[in-house]
Amino acid sequence: MAEQMQAQDEQQKHNAPPEEKGEGNEGKPPADGSQQDQPGAEEQKPPADPRKKRRNIIIGVAVAVLLLLVGFVWWLHARSYEDTDDAQIDGHLHPMSSRVDGTVLAVYAEDNQKVNAGDLLIQLDPKDYQVALDQATASYHQAEAQTASSRPNVPIAASSNTNNLATGRAEVANAEAAVAAAQQDETSTGAQLRQAEANNEKAQTDLQRYTRLLQKQEVAQSDYDQYLTTARAQAASVEQQQAALRSAGKKVEESRAQLAEQQARLQQSVRDAPRQVQIREATVASNQASAESAKAQAETAALRLGYTRIYAPVSGVVTERSAEVGGQVATGQQLMMVVQINDLWVTANFRETQLRKIHPGQKVRIHVDSLGEDFDGFVEAMPAASGDRTSVLPPENATGNYVKIVQRLPVRIRFAQNQHDLDRLRPGMSVEPKVSLE
Repeated sequence: MAEQMQAQDEQQKHNAPPEEKGEGNEGKPPADGSQQDQPGAEEQKPPADPRKKRRNIIIGVAVAVLLLLVGFVWWLHARSYEDTDDAQIDGHLHPMSSRVDGTVLAVYAEDNQKVNAGDLLIQLDPKDYQVALDQATASYHQAEAQTASSRPNVPIAASSNTNNLATGRAEVANAEAAVAAAQQDETSTGAQLRQAEANNEKAQTDLQRYTRLLQKQEVAQSDYDQYLTTARAQAASVEQQQAALRSAGKKVEESRAQLAEQQARLQQSVRDAPRQVQIREATVASNQASAESAKAQAETAALRLGYTRIYAPVSGVVTERSAEVGGQVATGQQLMMVVQINDLWVTANFRETQLRKIHPGQKVRIHVDSLGEDFDGFVEAMPAASGDRTSVLPPENATGNYVKIVQRLPVRIRFAQNQHDLDRLRPGMSVEPKVSLE
């Protein structure tokens, strides 16, 4: 079928008039101005210049080589640094909170106001705390006075104990001497009793002899009466000496009892003397402890009075002021915040694959978006953990829903000192750090 259609086309071309075949129209352009169907059109084009063709080839090769060189240089440059756009400026934010309850009397700072370290920011009503301080100070002075008055009791007690011991020893010695004297009296009385008994015995013997002689009327009645009187006198003397001996024995017992009493008192004084001193010392120590407790309470009252004046801990800019005059504040309530702008750094969250060659001390170029400026810095510290580990709800990869995610770790970058416009930087500004790996 296709062969028949091709044969018919060739037959139609052969039978076409000369105008259609193009015969006799040499040198005449077609009606549409096209020269594609004119015979000999290729012969009319000028031949291609080989030098131009060679030049085009050289230019193409040079452009390709230049592109390759630029790409190689870019590749080398890209290997010499690490950068990220996930970074921001950070700083210390100091919340100003009340450490005591009270009423706000005055506020000396507004939002976005610069303050210096030590400037008074807020004044609370100090009257209640001043009264508490005065009361605690008075209690402290009273405790000090009690301590001072009790201190002399210690040496007084020691001196009194020494005197009591000396007196007790003297009384014991006196009692011992009294016992010895009583014993000596008892001995002397006993000797006198024995002498009286001997005299009485002799007198009774003489009386008996003279009684027999009187009965025989060999002696006179007067002689007998004399011996009778002498015998009676000697008997009475014996009774007297016996009574004296009994009395001397009682004096000996009494002296011994007094000696035992004085010895017991002396032993008690010896035993109690150190304890009495210890009691006085314990009293002094107790009063001293009370004084120290009162002093601590006075210092606490002084501190609480000082807390009614809230000062700026650092130099910076005030923000988030909520304190108003007349407002009642509670302990721990935040009243404003001081942003420290003279100690800023950059927290750059690099991907974990970017940390292979980053280490502390490397130079960093920091571009600040809000200022359109670049600052110099250096890597200060490497991160301790990734952000997901320190988040409130860290992911738990052991649950079975694990999907590997390239983690980011916060690298701290410190600004170099003495740079222009450092005072215009604020925490929270977005930056783009570029760490030089050289």
